[in-house]
Amino acid sequence: MRAVYLVKNGKADKAFEIRDASTPEVGPLEIRIKVEAFGLNFADVMARLGLYPDAPPKPGVLGYDVVGHIDAIGTDVDTQLKEGDRVIALTRFGGYAEYVSTDYRGVVKIKNDVAFAIATALATQGGTAFYMAHEMVRLHEGDQVLVHAAAGGVGSLLCQMAKAEGAIVHGTAGSEEKLEYLRSIQVDNPINYRSQQFEKEIGIFLEEKDVKGLDVIFDPIGGKSVKKGVKLLASGGRIVLFGASSLTSAKNIFSKIGVALGFGIYSPIGLLNPSKSLIGINMLRIADDKPEILNRVLQGAVDLFEQGIITPMAGGTYPVEKLAEAHHALEHRGTMGKIAISW
Repeated sequence: MRAVYLVKNGKADKAFEIRDASTPEVGPLEIRIKVEAFGLNFADVMARLGLYPDAPPKPGVLGYDVVGHIDAIGTDVDTQLKEGDRVIALTRFGGYAEYVSTDYRGVVKIKNDVAFAIATALATQGGTAFYMAHEMVRLHEGDQVLVHAAAGGVGSLLCQMAKAEGAIVHGTAGSEEKLEYLRSIQVDNPINYRSQQFEKEIGIFLEEKDVKGLDVIFDPIGGKSVKKGVKLLASGGRIVLFGASSLTSAKNIFSKIGVALGFGIYSPIGLLNPSKSLIGINMLRIADDKPEILNRVLQGAVDLFEQGIITPMAGGTYPVEKLAEAHHALEHRGTMGKIAISW
């Protein structure tokens, strides 16, 4: 089989090589998938830039999510899935390949007519959004919810899930095109973070509605946005952190330290008195320690999609020969929605 290896950190056009590799064996609790397409995630960009500590050693194969057909099933797998079924799957790396073996609990059946980008989005982005919005917090009608990077893969699904629960949704994005998309999915307060200060815009909105603060913030950016977010929280408010994309703009150790300090320093007492919470999400750790959760959240995301409650935005499909081009576009925020790479 062929696989795409990360061979060096840095620019996308120098970082990858397509190589021949051995088809993976199938462990007792694994399912092997013949991959039609794999998805790109911002964590892939972080890994390529050398900013993701969980990345496999070089030369290594990245990739969190795939769509394809079951090729083989492990001897101890307890599932109704069968060979030939079309599925989406979460992988602990290894997804940039024509075949991948992964824990069966990270595999869910999907219909044959679902496009590559939407299918892979339902895996990583859908599963992550479902876990945060349905398991880590409980959203209620009228809740004030802020979603950063709201036009992104996870962000757009969080907006849709929050609106389905009757929440009032604030969303940040960096272009008029993305703001228009947020309006199309019924985001109540779209904010251009390039020309507006989100904390001021939300403060004005809340004051006009005579609301004390935000109930939930979903933040993949980190840095100063966290410190500003804590100040915006109402009593009982929660910030769910699921990334630190602000680190990609840090070009040296001093700027990285600046981003880290921007998060702020918090003590349990400082959070206890105002009844505020900071929640960190790393789906790799969930997959490692509690793989049964993967099946639950993946199936939950697929169910919401099939019910018409959520629709991932498809950012397009690139052939594997244009992987570097796709990586570059994702890194520089030149995309909207999920990007898939086809073999």
